[in-house]
Amino acid sequence: MSTNMQSMALTVPSGGSIESYIQAVSSIPMLSAEEERALAERLHQDGDLMAAKQLIMSHLRFVVHIAKGYSGYGLPQADLIQEGNIGLMKAVKRFDPTVGVRLVSFAVHWVKAEIHEFVLKNWRIVKVATTKAQRKLFFNLRKSKKRLGWFTNDEVNTVAEELGVSRAEVMEMESRMSSQDMAFDLGSDDDESSSHLLSPSQYLEDNSSDLATNFENKQWEDHSANRLQLAIKTLDERSQDIIQSRWLTEDKATLQELANKYQVSAERVRQLENNAMKKLQAAMR
Repeated sequence: MSTNMQSMALTVPSGGSIESYIQAVSSIPMLSAEEERALAERLHQDGDLMAAKQLIMSHLRFVVHIAKGYSGYGLPQADLIQEGNIGLMKAVKRFDPTVGVRLVSFAVHWVKAEIHEFVLKNWRIVKVATTKAQRKLFFNLRKSKKRLGWFTNDEVNTVAEELGVSRAEVMEMESRMSSQDMAFDLGSDDDESSSHLLSPSQYLEDNSSDLATNFENKQWEDHSANRLQLAIKTLDERSQDIIQSRWLTEDKATLQELANKYQVSAERVRQLENNAMKKLQAAMR
């Protein structure tokens, strides 16, 4: 990927400001299918990097959505998102608008591939010392260990007495020190059907649902809901109340109830409702 395209990626902040980043990318307007196709054509036909930037920016929220699914590996969310953004840029570069699929569906592979690579390089299934006390025991135990292999009962007692800890703590730390990291991927000779041989890589991806389609549908629902709320605000106050009372609440009002409220006939309320619905439909189109 060119340096120019790489420079388009937003730098994801670490620490508390990650929430501000997520809010910022969530506020970036989504693209319609027509807008997306036009931008992709400008990128591929004319090398328009501003078109590439718009495609990338409008899909940053999608990367955040995917990255959140990998939070269980103990890696910084900002780093996961940043790696996913790199995958998004690669997807934008390779996206062919003539195929007939949306970018969000095409980009899943590239976003996940970059995040998977980052997890493979950084994730460790066994954390030897995770607290201050465990770190102290770890370094003291290394000094006390005189030979390879497991301690005998007498050696465990001696070390526990010297360090002022329990036998259980010594044995637990020795177990951690002596264990090996589990291979992330199964070897070529491993039987993937054996439940006890499951490797961490097999937990990375959930194939039970189409994430891209689900995400795109959810984003479209949110987008439509926002457009509906904006359209409702264009109605007069009485029409807004009628639409809200008749369609947007669980305890829906009857025509007669609204007629009594506004001191008009039920038929007049029905007419106002129909007129308001026509205005909303026109605004939504």
